[in-house]
Amino acid sequence: MRALRKQAAAPGLTLTDVPVPEPGLGDVRIKVNKVAICGTDLHIYNWDKWAAATIPYPMTIGHEFVGIIDSMGSDVEGFTIGQRVSGEGHIVCGNCRNCRAGREHCCPNTKGIGVNHPGAFADYLIIPAHNVYPLPANLPDDIAALLDPFGNAVHTALSFDLVGEDVLITGAGPIGVMAAAICRHAGARHIVVSDLNDKRLAIAQAMGASVGFNPLTNQLPKIMQNLGMKEGFDIGLEMSGAPAALNSMLEAMNNGGHMGLLGLFADSVSVDLNQAILKNLEITGVYGREMFDTWHKGLAMLQTGLDISPVITHTFAFKDYQQGFDMLNRGEAMKVLLDLD
Repeated sequence: MRALRKQAAAPGLTLTDVPVPEPGLGDVRIKVNKVAICGTDLHIYNWDKWAAATIPYPMTIGHEFVGIIDSMGSDVEGFTIGQRVSGEGHIVCGNCRNCRAGREHCCPNTKGIGVNHPGAFADYLIIPAHNVYPLPANLPDDIAALLDPFGNAVHTALSFDLVGEDVLITGAGPIGVMAAAICRHAGARHIVVSDLNDKRLAIAQAMGASVGFNPLTNQLPKIMQNLGMKEGFDIGLEMSGAPAALNSMLEAMNNGGHMGLLGLFADSVSVDLNQAILKNLEITGVYGREMFDTWHKGLAMLQTGLDISPVITHTFAFKDYQQGFDMLNRGEAMKVLLDLD
């Protein structure tokens, strides 16, 4: 079968042939139809500091996918051959304190599909049946391939009561703009999204942001004034991993506000924690998706009118993966799909 792999400790990926894997006990084999390129995949492609310290190789990458069940272990129940599915990208141990307490997203023994477990950028993927998530018939494949990053946005945004609140989102990447759509769907009042890429800001506004602003050409206090905001933001969702954005958010938060941090920072960050203390802020680190409540709530929103399709800017055949990675590295694409069919 075809597999897109990190073959060596250097930038780039290789599309190669590998044996079709066989499912073991408790496993499901999925014939992959479409995949989406994630920021994690871009880190692996570029072989940055994080990737070099994290990724064993050779490794088939990718964890955002949709496909159909092709084969199952003899003990697997509740699924059928030919059933259309996606899947949770975090494989947890099931035995630690967090797993046994229903907090699987906090499992310290997590393995990531496409990171340290063979990934979805291949004709076939094997994952535990526990990770398989059935899909409703009316959900298009293009959207189903995005449920993993969409789940990150759902988990982050729905960590807080959004109804009537003013929300600041720093970072208009795919998760940031999907978070803007979720906040709008859930009843937020003003949603302000910041980024240095004006094309991404336009997509954020198309997906529900009140304002998309570039801090190089505009000032946040002026934006707030134009919106009629007399106090700071009630909710802050940090999606950029940029220290300047985090500090800007701290300054703009209302007393008693709530911040969710999803973006990962390349290095240690210097912040004025006195602002967090004096403003009585609640700061929450957010990782992955709550298994599997986030999946349920995300699909429920998609089935009740939430539209995240503007985040998809390009689709390529699987063999043309290089074009997708090149466009993402140049900042010319938002979300790229690869079609294996």
